[in-house]
Amino acid sequence: METLPPRNSVLSVKDWAITIFITGLPIIGIIMLFVWAFSDDTNINKKNWAKGTLLIYLLAFVLFFVFMLFFGGIAMMSGAFNQRTI
Repeated sequence: METLPPRNSVLSVKDWAITIFITGLPIIGIIMLFVWAFSDDTNINKKNWAKGTLLIYLLAFVLFFVFMLFFGGIAMMSGAFNQRTI
């Protein structure tokens, strides 16, 4: 039977629970996602998961920014049309 190197071994439930707990911590979680995503020593499964999570965070940030611009512009335009001059 072939032994997998530590980088390719399967992560246990405990490892995933600790990983998810750490990513839930403010600021530390984002920093750790970058460390796990771009470190050469990280398990390949955790590395791919961290890259996917960062990609989803980036997509959510971009969508939030686009919606805020869109709906903020609509709100500003509706306020401009409702102003009365004396």
